[in-house]
Amino acid sequence: MTAAAPYSMDSICIVMMSAVGDAVHVLPVINAIKRHHPESRITWVLQSGPASLVSGHPSVDDVVIFDRTRGWRAFADVRRELTKRRFDLLIDLQVYFKAGLVTALSGAPVRLGFDRLRARDFNWLFTNRRISAQPVQHVQDQYFEFLREVGIPPEPVTWHLGPWEGERDWQREWVSRVGRDFAVIVVASSKPDKDWMPERWAEVCDILEARYDLQPVLVGGESKREAEAATDIVAAAERPPLVALGRGLRRLVSILDSSSLVLSPDTGPLHMAVALDRPVISLIGYSDPRRTGPYRKFQDLIIDAYHDPGAKTPVSMKTRTGRMERIQVADVAARLERWSEGYRTKP
Repeated sequence: MTAAAPYSMDSICIVMMSAVGDAVHVLPVINAIKRHHPESRITWVLQSGPASLVSGHPSVDDVVIFDRTRGWRAFADVRRELTKRRFDLLIDLQVYFKAGLVTALSGAPVRLGFDRLRARDFNWLFTNRRISAQPVQHVQDQYFEFLREVGIPPEPVTWHLGPWEGERDWQREWVSRVGRDFAVIVVASSKPDKDWMPERWAEVCDILEARYDLQPVLVGGESKREAEAATDIVAAAERPPLVALGRGLRRLVSILDSSSLVLSPDTGPLHMAVALDRPVISLIGYSDPRRTGPYRKFQDLIIDAYHDPGAKTPVSMKTRTGRMERIQVADVAARLERWSEGYRTKP
């Protein structure tokens, strides 16, 4: 029998309006709540991009879109939607002022947020229950602190990201169209300081073809920077890779799920790959990979340009610019060899 929860769990509002990677980290939280309190109704306030990834997820009952392109009007839109619903508990997984405003507009009697040390922009003013202060740790473990506060163990960690049954036909068609094993390369992220150089990605494409007989596939969104990166990679590669930018997040799930390998900077598809249990070579220099890298899996495939060799420091929230240039093609080639020896032959 499940122990009584310290909070009423009938109707829960989750506030996490950040990027795709954070949305992926929220899924194990929601799945754990549903596992222990299947009768809970969960409403999630998030932006339209991440919403396209999780809408239809079996543990997400309701989605309220925060459209940041509408500026301050976005808060009025969210307030209008939230007043149509009644919540017992709100969990604010963000630390910023805008999330605090949404929290205040929810009408939830219990508003659980971060401790005052970690909450930024006076976010703590809008919550009336707070998790205890903890050292900096992986973002996923940070979210699990909220589960423990409401009396729910996070294990087993599950995402259930898909592909879902209605997406399998498209996935089979995609695999047939590619025609052979392929590796996914995520060409860019939301921040230029996280990105790797296109000419180096082009060299990696050639290695994937020549040494591993893998078809490189370039993925990403539809931004100008991503399109330019893909164009530069194709131009520099001896055997041009396939370009699959702008397919949308749900189709990206199907692409990642059917790949042999993913290579990515610190961005949403990296965490999607982890959720799908696809081996991922992570190229990370802007942020501490112990905080934002792949969660628990594929640690031996991380390329850490954030830390100086031999440095032993606590997990940090600080960011560092100019570090991605440290990563050489030889570093990626070494991880490819490690992947080939340790993952490619795994049953």
